[in-house]
Amino acid sequence: MEKVAILGGGSWATALAKILSENKARVHWWMRNKKDVQHLNQYKHNPRYLSQVSFDLGYVEPSAEIQSVVAAADWVILAVPAAFVQQALTDLREDAFAGKVVVSAVKGMIPKQNILITEYMERQYQVPNSHQLVIAGPCHAEEVALEKQSYLTIGSHDIPTAERFCGLLRNRYVKANPLDDLDGIEYCAVMKNVIALACGIARGLNYGDNFQAVLVSNAMFEIERFLDAMMPIHRDLSGSAYLGDLLVTAYSQFSRNRTFGNMIGHGYTVKSAQIEMNMVAEGYYAVQSIFELNKQLKVSMPITNAVYHILYERISPAVEFEILKDKLK
Repeated sequence: MEKVAILGGGSWATALAKILSENKARVHWWMRNKKDVQHLNQYKHNPRYLSQVSFDLGYVEPSAEIQSVVAAADWVILAVPAAFVQQALTDLREDAFAGKVVVSAVKGMIPKQNILITEYMERQYQVPNSHQLVIAGPCHAEEVALEKQSYLTIGSHDIPTAERFCGLLRNRYVKANPLDDLDGIEYCAVMKNVIALACGIARGLNYGDNFQAVLVSNAMFEIERFLDAMMPIHRDLSGSAYLGDLLVTAYSQFSRNRTFGNMIGHGYTVKSAQIEMNMVAEGYYAVQSIFELNKQLKVSMPITNAVYHILYERISPAVEFEILKDKLK
């Protein structure tokens, strides 16, 4: 029996726990909130997210003790919002991940440091790239809960390891495939959340489907320019891990980044939107990191810049999109 630790109590962590436990993996599941752990142990479901999913506690062991959860597993999945990764792992020793494979299900960057989760794990916990994987979509947790057909891509520098992890995920409604572009997939996952914010803002401002289509197609070129500046290797961005993940995040009703952007477009302040959503929109933090990184790269990124100006410089969304629409083709 494969032993997998999941760190985080959100919807994506819950969806992954469902997939893995139904595939008979032993899931050691860390949640920060002790009451949530007690509830899961008593009622067999997460009280906050995807509560319709029931777990077999013969395969799932919830705990609020992160050290014991990590120690018990061979695979460790990070499913904590990027802004809280450092805080979540603060009680772990630097060698806590020695000999383990760390899998990032995080779609963001470490704020202020402006580095990917895999970079942070290598610097802080000495986890080599060969022992790290990244989960990419297109896949929403809500559709996993409903057992809708879903696809996952596992990015890695070590394809045999990625293939092993794919085997833990595949079932009748999930297909998983490895891809040897760990960094590109991870950056693309960050960028697609920024674009989803832009799509949500556009919808909130009452722009139509025609504009949305132009916005997303221009976004692919923006992502390509950024990736080529960061790490110029040949990659086909029309694949599911890139374009597919962008499309589902930009258009789906389940996209929290699109929802957050929609609220901003309707006139919500950042704080009021965050409070009402009660979930983390990774794109809010990610756009600041990408904006800061691009100060050195100087890549043309009008969509990213527009989102940054709206969220961090409090420029009117209507004014900023009037400027943006003349930059799109």
